[in-house]
Amino acid sequence: MKNILKISAFLLLGSVLFSTTNAQKMQVVNGKSIVNPYYSRTNTQILKIPNSTWKKVLSSDLYSVARLGDTEAAFTGKYNEFDGKGTYYCAVCGNALFRSDAKFSSTCGWPSFYEPIRPKSVIYKRDESFSMVRTEVRCGRCDAHLGHVFDDGPKPTRKRFCMNSIALEYEKLKKS
Repeated sequence: MKNILKISAFLLLGSVLFSTTNAQKMQVVNGKSIVNPYYSRTNTQILKIPNSTWKKVLSSDLYSVARLGDTEAAFTGKYNEFDGKGTYYCAVCGNALFRSDAKFSSTCGWPSFYEPIRPKSVIYKRDESFSMVRTEVRCGRCDAHLGHVFDDGPKPTRKRFCMNSIALEYEKLKKS
């Protein structure tokens, strides 16, 4: 009888640990439940994951924007006119990117912010595509394409971080 109890306790503990591990890997990315073992809202370690791996864990639309540098159509993103109070995270890896108090209405067709949540949350790359010279904004943790930054934003920075909604996840500010 003691052996049966021990085995039952072991199996119960194992199933709880297993389900907890899987729950941590299941993420809702833009309304779709996917397994993404690289997603974390607390880990800021830089990720060096090949696109072949990202293609297996991201939805095709998110992969197209975040890894291939595509752009969602203007005025179609869910955060374009959204004004909730909270934090915006990278939809690929969970890195904190922007606070809602830095969001403003730019009427450009994409959600716009005047500053990132912290200096290293995003990185910048020169973009010469489409016969233009722009500054691309990428996630500082996973190097996902987020959008572009322009010098026509409001004070205090005069920057307009023009982001693709699909590359962002929003979490509502918790009331204390």
